[in-house]
Amino acid sequence: MSKPEAPTKENQPRIDKMLQPFYEFVRIESSGGLVLIIATILALVWANSPLGNLYESFKNVPLTVGAGEFILSKPVILWINDGLMAIFFFLVGLEIKSEILVGELNSFRQASLPIFAAVGGMVVPALVYYFFNIGTSSVDGWGIPMATDIAFSLGILSMLGDRVPLSLKVFLTAVAIVDDIGAILVIAVFYSSGVSLWIIGLGILFFICMIILNRLGVRHPLPYLFFGCLMWLAFLKSGVHATVAGVLAAMTIPASTRICCTDFLVPMRNHLMEYEMGGDNNRITLSNKQMISALGNMSRDVLMASPPLKRIEHNLHYYVAFGIMPIFAFANAGINFNAEGGGLDIFHPVSLGIFFGLIVGKVVGICTASWIVVKTGLAEMPKTLVPGHFFGASLLAGIGFTMSIFITTLAWDASSQFIIDAKFSILAASIVSGILGFLVLRSCPLSGKCDK
Repeated sequence: MSKPEAPTKENQPRIDKMLQPFYEFVRIESSGGLVLIIATILALVWANSPLGNLYESFKNVPLTVGAGEFILSKPVILWINDGLMAIFFFLVGLEIKSEILVGELNSFRQASLPIFAAVGGMVVPALVYYFFNIGTSSVDGWGIPMATDIAFSLGILSMLGDRVPLSLKVFLTAVAIVDDIGAILVIAVFYSSGVSLWIIGLGILFFICMIILNRLGVRHPLPYLFFGCLMWLAFLKSGVHATVAGVLAAMTIPASTRICCTDFLVPMRNHLMEYEMGGDNNRITLSNKQMISALGNMSRDVLMASPPLKRIEHNLHYYVAFGIMPIFAFANAGINFNAEGGGLDIFHPVSLGIFFGLIVGKVVGICTASWIVVKTGLAEMPKTLVPGHFFGASLLAGIGFTMSIFITTLAWDASSQFIIDAKFSILAASIVSGILGFLVLRSCPLSGKCDK
């Protein structure tokens, strides 16, 4: 019996050939950051064009969901910031749980360096901002320069390829994830208002239901989606920011497998043999019951052997990177430099606090904290890293962008003049930090003997 032909470029479906360049593009780590940049540029151009008023109108278009008396009506911008960003934070939560279970945050000894570095990189920028804004009405923005944009920072790091050691990528990833944990706590505690305890209690009840699903061994995503949406709605109405529900929901997603390696390999070999035996060049798969049965069994065993957490994280990543994040950037990064009320003031305490908080505060905080924990013996410095690597990574951590802009939308009312100054400083600081970080790391040889 002859074997079926393997798929080649010649017999590929036409749609696959057409989409091949797109598939290659999305596989590149830095491509998500490129899409964000394009979305930001488009938003800036539109906001400052003669049609800039349409940009603001677009963000405030009311969107209503529901039926009868059960309706939820909000402007588009709030659906993006409260709804789509909850999905982003759900993905962040999955990454955090993964790191805690099997990653860099798995043990204190292993996690101490990125944890202390991230804490230093959050505290010092907040203090820098507070220094510039102490005693003013803009002091509430202290949380803005604390954040690191993991997509942009890792995207730039990936552009350096083998110029940087793998341990630096692991370190920066862990720092960014701990930074995300800090940002989530700051949002939940300091940027939530009018908290309703009984509605929070209702949201926690839905959270407990999801934990019970996990303990019962439920692995299908639909029950988690159902209770997750209810929890999001409860948090939305409670006064605690709805994105926190996304993180809590992620913590309930199962991370274990139903079958181990041996229990997976043996039946899979049998299914493959069954599939091969049922193969026939004269019969298409659609009408071959033996082959269809083998494929169904293989699909079932693959699901049993793969952790739902990693499967959902993998599938969700592209939608967040190429859908949700560009939409968020497009809706929030459009700064009208000629807006009524005085326009942009680059020397305002808000502007200076954010700019120097991200560029100077991040570097001082991360490098100082890293030096302290290494010198005190609480953590070991990876052998492939030298001070120059830490300096470059701390500069990349100064790319606030997504998280910083998000906290800006929470710190002040949308009509506040501080919003324009804050967003401009975030963009400016992120550009400067990204360029400087890239140049510093590019000057460091892979051997780890970079100039001090």
